[in-house]
Amino acid sequence: MFGFGQLRDPDPDMDVTSPLPATSSCSCRTLQSWFPVLSWLPHYNLRWLQMDLVAGLTVGLTTVPQALAYAEVAGLPVQYGLYSAFMGCFIYCVFGTSKDVTLGPTAIMSLLCASYMGSDPVYAVLLSFLCGSIQAAMAILRLGFLLDFISYPVIKGFTCAAAITIGFGQVKNIFGLKNIPQQFVLQVYYTFHRIPEARLGDVVLGLSCLALLVSLTWMKTDLVSPSPEHPTYVKVAHGLVWGCATIRNVLVVIMASCVAFSFEISNHHYFTLTGQTAKGLPPFKPPAFSETKANGTIIYFKEIVLDLGGGLAVIPLMGLLESIAISKAFGSQNGYRIDTNQELFAIGLTNIMGSFVSAYPVTGSFGRTAVNSQTGVCTPAGGVVTGVIVLLSLAFLMPVFYYIPKASLAAVIICAVAPMADWRAPLQLWRVRKLDLLPFMVTFLVSFWEVQYGIVGGVLVSGAMLLYHMARPHIEVHDHGVLVMDLDSGLNFPATEHLNQVIYSQALHVSPPRCVVLNCHHISSVDCTVVHELKDLLKQFRLRNVSLVFSGLKNSVLEVLLAGDLPGLKYTDSIETALQILSGNTHFD
Repeated sequence: MFGFGQLRDPDPDMDVTSPLPATSSCSCRTLQSWFPVLSWLPHYNLRWLQMDLVAGLTVGLTTVPQALAYAEVAGLPVQYGLYSAFMGCFIYCVFGTSKDVTLGPTAIMSLLCASYMGSDPVYAVLLSFLCGSIQAAMAILRLGFLLDFISYPVIKGFTCAAAITIGFGQVKNIFGLKNIPQQFVLQVYYTFHRIPEARLGDVVLGLSCLALLVSLTWMKTDLVSPSPEHPTYVKVAHGLVWGCATIRNVLVVIMASCVAFSFEISNHHYFTLTGQTAKGLPPFKPPAFSETKANGTIIYFKEIVLDLGGGLAVIPLMGLLESIAISKAFGSQNGYRIDTNQELFAIGLTNIMGSFVSAYPVTGSFGRTAVNSQTGVCTPAGGVVTGVIVLLSLAFLMPVFYYIPKASLAAVIICAVAPMADWRAPLQLWRVRKLDLLPFMVTFLVSFWEVQYGIVGGVLVSGAMLLYHMARPHIEVHDHGVLVMDLDSGLNFPATEHLNQVIYSQALHVSPPRCVVLNCHHISSVDCTVVHELKDLLKQFRLRNVSLVFSGLKNSVLEVLLAGDLPGLKYTDSIETALQILSGNTHFD
């Protein structure tokens, strides 16, 4: 199922990717398809273990500060970021089909969830359970094809808008401002309006963290790998710089926390801190299906579902889309294939089980997946190491998180989402197909109002463009004494009216009426509506004593037309034969 053995250095006498022996039962293949871990675990070796440990440790040190930061984006206490960061590591190891992907909280998913759950942990956890159930059901029903209806321009428009929304949403933490509205336009206005209230300590620390993160990012990008001829100390220095640049998030957060702690113990409160967090691991319990407010009001399950509304459609789909796009990208890069429906199941099960440990919805993380791949992970077992690091942080480091400055987490988020704002995307769309800028711009602009409306708007515009293309296919008309009409796409029922208009204007409403050869080479299917319209069209040709000949019909289409009992149906294998018949040189059978 995987091609892990092709990517690293397994034992020379072992072929991980060889097919099952002929004696293997169908049930064994089925078991491996549902539990992909069985395809690589029997071949696990010491080298894979070494590489997975290094990759898992590196990703774990990246995950902890990001998880804390993304909880802020979601409007939840920071511990909920860690609650959401470990379950996917263990479940994906068993059920995932990509060696590189890491599941956990992400900037986009946090932003989407924030717009529906209103900073309410009960809503967040129940949303995870419901989203996971929907995703798992889609996997079981093999509905992964629904993701194909979200086009590339919509995805790019959304991610660019989300990057700007998330990034600017952290400016208030860089400035140490409080009580800033969540709505983007109001957020921009009040952030600039209240800049005079900025706390100098937060500004200095936040900008310093940003500068350090950017410097380390550039350093890693420009770092040149040493050749085998270089001395050992050069290789060690390269490894040290590369390692520090890779775990730059955790280094920056640790340094900022040390600075904040040193000022706090000297009774100087210059920074806005994360503050008190819940201690220890979350209890393992089912999500609450109702909520009792402080005033005694009970919000029942039905009301919660109504409040979540469109989020139950948008969040599962976007979570699946983000994760599958990542897994396909890295699968292509590293030479293996993924199973889309199995990926849906792994993500859905992660969200279901995550709700039992107070997690909010998660998906695949591009940044952490890139780190995982770059550090040489060999199997999904690297995620187990990452999960253990998150659990250890929850068990022993929660009191330390009190001193993490919010400005440092804001810097981590801004640097994480900055690459998502791809300014080259609209230029690329303009060069390739200018019309694709329309769904891109609709998604991009509407997302600043509400991100979910941006996605819906973009999908609707893309769908309308697709339907228009189906209803108005391009028809080329050639005059060979007889009109030859070529459809550049299939013939569906929305396109029949357009076809009728062209035929009537070019052949039937002229004097004298003209014969037509309809090139059906691109038509792969027809329906009852098409057959009914063709029956009327043939009648009009017969009344005017001219012919409509179908050329190049596929067998499946011809069977439908014959079953429709079309009067005077004429068809040939080629246009040339049809032209000879209509010119009187030969006859229909």
